Amino acid sequence: MEKRSGASNDRRRQPRTAFSTRLLWQQILVVLSVVLLASGVSGWLSYQRLSAEIGAKALAVAQSISEDSSIRTALSQAKGVIPAQPVLQGGIVQKIAEAARERTGALFVVVADRNGLRWAHPEEAELGKHVTTSPEGPLSGQEIIETENGSLGSSVRAKVPLRGVDGGIVGEVSVGYSTQEVIDEIGESVLPILGVGALSLLLGVLATGASLRNLRRRTRGLELEEISTLAQNQESVLHGVDEGVLGLDADHRITVCNDKARELLSLDDPIGRLLEELTLPEGVTELLEQDSDQSVQVVFNELVLLVNALKVVRGNHDLGWVLMVRDRRSVQALSRQLEAVSTLSSALRAQRHEFANRLHVVTGLVQLNQTDAALDYLRESLATGPLNYPLENSELVTDTYLAAFLGAKSTQAAERGVALRVGSGTLVQYPVRDAQNATAVLGNLVDNAITAAVHGSNSERWVEVELLSDRAALVVTVADSGDGVRQADQAEIFAEGFTTSNRQASSTGRGEGIGLGLARQLARIDGGDLVLLESGTLGGPGAVFMARLKKVLERTEGAEGDD
Repeated sequence: MEKRSGASNDRRRQPRTAFSTRLLWQQILVVLSVVLLASGVSGWLSYQRLSAEIGAKALAVAQSISEDSSIRTALSQAKGVIPAQPVLQGGIVQKIAEAARERTGALFVVVADRNGLRWAHPEEAELGKHVTTSPEGPLSGQEIIETENGSLGSSVRAKVPLRGVDGGIVGEVSVGYSTQEVIDEIGESVLPILGVGALSLLLGVLATGASLRNLRRRTRGLELEEISTLAQNQESVLHGVDEGVLGLDADHRITVCNDKARELLSLDDPIGRLLEELTLPEGVTELLEQDSDQSVQVVFNELVLLVNALKVVRGNHDLGWVLMVRDRRSVQALSRQLEAVSTLSSALRAQRHEFANRLHVVTGLVQLNQTDAALDYLRESLATGPLNYPLENSELVTDTYLAAFLGAKSTQAAERGVALRVGSGTLVQYPVRDAQNATAVLGNLVDNAITAAVHGSNSERWVEVELLSDRAALVVTVADSGDGVRQADQAEIFAEGFTTSNRQASSTGRGEGIGLGLARQLARIDGGDLVLLESGTLGGPGAVFMARLKKVLERTEGAEGDD
């Protein structure tokens, strides 16, 4: 099996003949086949025509001989009795026949009686013998033109009846011309045809070569297989990416436009149109006048788009431009998720470092035989939590990811003068399975709450997070001490791209125009949701948000009724 597989791989690795080369040979074979076919048909038609002409000539000679009175009289007087061969050799019939043969250049002139015995023949030894071909046709009064093999070889011959003086048929006259003469004459007529065919073949090869050179120039040297692969890749990649792609030629005419670009730029049948003809922001067209690949941020149809242009050059050919269009919301969504992962990673690294320090202390106490002191230290460490984060009630959070993440957020909150605490009702029974989405939503809500608390009018700045497990779902409740959400903003607070005029007016703090809209999208994965439970009051408790994240917890084996 291995040898067969290796042989198969070797065959696959063998370079295939280029399409242009195969096309050239195909064209040569087609032209050559046409030339040979035309030459063959022309030769066959010439053969038929020449055979007919020579047959007509033989028939005319045979008819003239059959009208000779001397021959007619000689065969009439014989009455079916043929003289001896010496008499035939010097007879009038042989003389007249041979004279006619020499005069007309015929292969033979044969005169035979009704019994098929020869009275005249080019070879005297054949006189008096029976003819080699059937005389039935002429003896029945028919004039025949045919090609047959006789004693002198293949020939085109004409046979006519020989009538006696009384009008009755007394024999036949057969005149033939060698088929070699026909072939020789065909050769003379076919040679010009073959010359024209060879010239046609040469012109076909030259024209095909010129066409292939033009094809290579237009395809930038790419072969058919490469073009097919590029087309397949273009269809799968361009329409599969979540970014808008516009391809422009050197004249700024659109040649490629994927579905995402049509959606973001509201384009309808843009292929073949100039970029300047489209209703696009000025910043997009200005990109083409720059040599760099810098991106610009434009507002179009209430969307904030990031656009950059890339110059495409292959060899010395200017192929145009590629415009990449991205929705800023998707970019910021990725940024938010990466920020959550980065925060979690930093917290876990700090936790690992802290645990290592504590293990060093325990190891030292054990080595000094201070067992009681080591036990006291361990009890104290378990009571204070994994790290000395400024996170109140941190011992209620048993999941490593959530504990590390909230601990890191508590440090950030403390730097801004906000106390982050865990609600007393927190109870998460199962470990987190999807830490990325869980921390992304939780981090978004906590960041917004911290910002709201900082800019709120309440002198006590705090944020409270309560976590509950509901089968495989994680329920997150985040409250803050800010001024709450204004009545005017409550209807639009989860809209994509919504932003408040200032951060004091909302507990969202979404100056970038994302935040809750993005968090709700993440929460609704697998059927969860994010809602505003309480809008809060000015000078009193701030807003309360609740997110239900389905399928982010890893339930123990044997559990039933998972979300």
